[in-house]
Amino acid sequence: MALANEIIGLISDIHDSLRARGETLSTAESLTAGGLSNALTIVPGASDVFLGSVTAYRPEVKVSHLSVSKSAIAEHSVVSEEVAIEMAHGANKSFGTTWAIATTGVAGPGPSDGSEAGRVFVAFVGPTVQVIELSLSGEREVVRNATVASAIASFARILRQRDTSAPAQQKG
Repeated sequence: MALANEIIGLISDIHDSLRARGETLSTAESLTAGGLSNALTIVPGASDVFLGSVTAYRPEVKVSHLSVSKSAIAEHSVVSEEVAIEMAHGANKSFGTTWAIATTGVAGPGPSDGSEAGRVFVAFVGPTVQVIELSLSGEREVVRNATVASAIASFARILRQRDTSAPAQQKG
């Protein structure tokens, strides 16, 4: 996967922000199959903030390695906001990180687990919890690459918002 210079710049910004706060990051990936962790470690010094990743492609691995509840999978499916959040919490716990990003969805080419190809959830769990839902189109690799780029851009935005609001919170 070739990353655009803009995405590489955002990865550097993420690392700088985390490093400045003494925070760390892990990932829990399903449809991106390690692509997000690969992207997050493309810049030198990544090991200062990035501790590791679990690629949990199958539901039973989400349960055994990320502590995703079987009931969440049964009730919501693996392609859901609830499972994405549980995956991220599991990565936080496994690696002892400040933040975790989890990706789950359907890359395609066809539907899976009751969801159409291109339906994706990305969870960001740390001092705050946020989830984005993506509806992507295109070939399998396009969906996976767009998920990685969206996760990076969204996390950079979350950290920027947190960085700009932190001084105001400390005063009050």
